[in-house]
Amino acid sequence: MAESESESPAEGRLRGAWKGIRRGAARVDAVTPADRDRAVDALRAFAILGVVLGHWLVTALVADGGVGLRTASPLHYMPWLAPISWVFQTLAVFFLVGGHVATRGYTSARARGVGTPPARANSRVGEYGQWLASRLSRLFKPVAAILTLWTVASVLLLLSGTDAGTIHTLLKLALSPLWFLLVFAALTAATPLLLRLNPLWPLAVVLHVDLIRFGLGGPAWLGWANVAAGWLVPYTLGAAWTRGELERRRAGWILLTGGAAATAALIAWAGYPASMVGVPGAGISNLNPPTLAAVTFGLAQCGLALLLREPLRRTMRRPLAWAAVALLNLSAMTIFLWHQTALMATTATGLTAGHLPGLHTVPDHLGWVAARLAWLPLFTLALALCWTAFRTYEQGPRRSTGRRSRVVRSHPASRGSAAKEHHHA
Repeated sequence: MAESESESPAEGRLRGAWKGIRRGAARVDAVTPADRDRAVDALRAFAILGVVLGHWLVTALVADGGVGLRTASPLHYMPWLAPISWVFQTLAVFFLVGGHVATRGYTSARARGVGTPPARANSRVGEYGQWLASRLSRLFKPVAAILTLWTVASVLLLLSGTDAGTIHTLLKLALSPLWFLLVFAALTAATPLLLRLNPLWPLAVVLHVDLIRFGLGGPAWLGWANVAAGWLVPYTLGAAWTRGELERRRAGWILLTGGAAATAALIAWAGYPASMVGVPGAGISNLNPPTLAAVTFGLAQCGLALLLREPLRRTMRRPLAWAAVALLNLSAMTIFLWHQTALMATTATGLTAGHLPGLHTVPDHLGWVAARLAWLPLFTLALALCWTAFRTYEQGPRRSTGRRSRVVRSHPASRGSAAKEHHHA
C-alpha cells in the first residue's frame, strides 16, 4: 500500500507542517548574504539561552504561607550544584559579541564618513549621535513596554493589598535585566574611545579593586567600579577580535586555559565563591558587583567562544539551524527582557492550585530540581505569549514591502579587515 494511503490525517498535517518549516528555513538561508559571519549570531543566541535557562533553574519564588513570596536559590541549599552556574552564566559572551559587533559597525561607519568621534571632531557630534542612536534604539524600545506593564501591575497589586515585600521581590526580578542594558549602552557610547584599548587595562583595574576590597579591608562600595571595568574586559576583547588579533586558535586556547586556571586558583585559595551567579544569603557575590573570579571565568568563556567559531560557521550552513538562530536573534531583547516575567506569571498562576513542587516550594533537595525541570515547558509557553504580545516593540510592525529583515543583513566574517560593511542588528 502506498505511504500516502496508509498515512493518517494527523500524520499528514505533521508532515505538511514539517515541510513548511523546512521551506521557511530554506528561504531565510537563501536571503542571507554569503559573507555574513553566522558564528556571531550563534554565539549571541547561545548566550541568550544560557541566561534564560540559568535564571529559570536557579531562581525560586518560595511561598512560605499566606500570599507572600520570597526569592531563594537551590545553590544556597545545595552548593555542590555550583557547576550549573558555570554553564549558564554567559554574560561575558554577550559582551564579547557586543564589543565585536559595535566596533565593526563603528569602524565601518567611520570609513563611510559617519560617526567620527566627537572628541576628535566636535563639528560632527550630530553624526556620532546618529550612529549611537541607531545602535541603541533596538535596545531601549522594548524597555518602554516592560516598564509600563510593571508600573501598572505594581499599582494594581498595591491596591489589592498585596504585601509590599512581595511586590519588591517581583519588581526586582522583573527589572533586573535592565542593569545589563545600562552597562551595555554605556560601553556602546564609549566605543570610539575603546577601539584600541588593551583588555589588560580594565583587567588590572578589577585586580586592584579586589585587592583593596578583600585583601586590605577597603570599602565595599569600591567594588562597583568593577561593573564598568569587569565588563570592559570581554567588550575590549571583542574589539581585539575586530582588529584581527584573535583569529589564531592559539589566542582562544590561551584565554580558555589561562582563565580557567586563574578562576580555579581564586576559588581554591583566595576564598572566592564557586558559584558564578549571586546566591541569596551569601557573603560575597561573584556577579553583583563582578569580582576578579567572574572576570577570569569570563576570559575562559571568551576563549571557548573563539574556539567554537569555525565549528559554528559549519553548523550554521544548515538551513534549519541557521533559521532558528536568526529568528532568536531577531527577538533577542524581547526574550531577554521578558523571561523573568514569564517565570513569575507561571508562578503566580500556579498559586491558585496551592504550593506546587518546583514552583513555590523551598529548593533544598534534588526533587525540587527534577520538578523545576518539568516546569520549563510552561515557562517557555509563557515566554512565547510575552513574545507574541510585545515583539513589535523590538521588531517593529510587519511590513509587506518585501524589504530584507535586519536579521539577514550582511556582516562579513572577521579576517582582520574591520572596514568592510557591517549592518548587524
